[in-house]
Amino acid sequence: MLETRHLTANYGQFRALFGVDITVAAGECLAIIGANGAGKTTLMRSITGVIGNEPRMVLHRGEPIGGLSSAEIVKRGIAMVPEGRRLFPSLTVEENLLVGGQARKVPGPWSLNAVYDLFPILRERRKNPATTLSGGQQQMVAIGRALMSNPELLLCDEISLGLAPVVIRDIYAALPRIREGGAAIVVVEQDIGKALAVADRVYCMMEGRVTLVAKAAEVTRDEIHSAYFGVAA
Repeated sequence: MLETRHLTANYGQFRALFGVDITVAAGECLAIIGANGAGKTTLMRSITGVIGNEPRMVLHRGEPIGGLSSAEIVKRGIAMVPEGRRLFPSLTVEENLLVGGQARKVPGPWSLNAVYDLFPILRERRKNPATTLSGGQQQMVAIGRALMSNPELLLCDEISLGLAPVVIRDIYAALPRIREGGAAIVVVEQDIGKALAVADRVYCMMEGRVTLVAKAAEVTRDEIHSAYFGVAA
C-alpha cells in the first residue's frame, strides 16, 4: 500500500533522514521505534506531505505522492494522528471530529456514532471544548478525527506520550478494532513493549536511518538494543 524509497528529508541545512526504505502492506500494523531524534516524526511528516520530497521517494499503491500536499494525501486515504494532538481549541469535541470527516468524504466504517462507540467518553463530552478534556480524552478525539476520513492507512505519532498507563491501555485497546475496519496502521512509539504488542512488523530508526526490520513476534531484546543504541546488549 505504501512505500518509501531512499527517502531523505532536511530541515534547512540539517539532514534528518538518510535513505529510509519502509513498506506497509494493506491491513498491516507496523511499529516504528527509536529514541528521541531518531527521525520517526520526520518520516511521518514526509509521508503526509508536511515536508516536501521528490515524488518517487514516497509511493502510494505504486503511484508517486512525495510531491503532493497534505490535503491531497488525506484525500488518497492517508490520515495522521499527530504528536501533541493539535486539536482546534475553539471547537467542541464533536466539531473537531466533524472536521476530520470534511477532509475526505467517502463511505466507510467510521462515522460519529462509530467513533463514539469506540470511545464512549467522547459521546458524553461531545459538546465540551476539546481542549478542556484530559490528555487521554484529547488523544481519543485526535484519533477519532483522523478516523472520520475513513482512511485506509492511519499514522499514529507518539499516541502514548505523556499519558497515564491506564489511559495508554485504553488507547491501544482501540487499535485492533480500527484494523478490523480495514485500515492499516503505523504506530510511531518510544514504548517498545506497547508497539510490539500490536504490530506485525517493526522498524527501528537511529539518527535518521533504519537500523532494524523484523517481525514483531520474533525480534529479540538484544536485536532491539543494538538497533536502538548502536551497541550490543
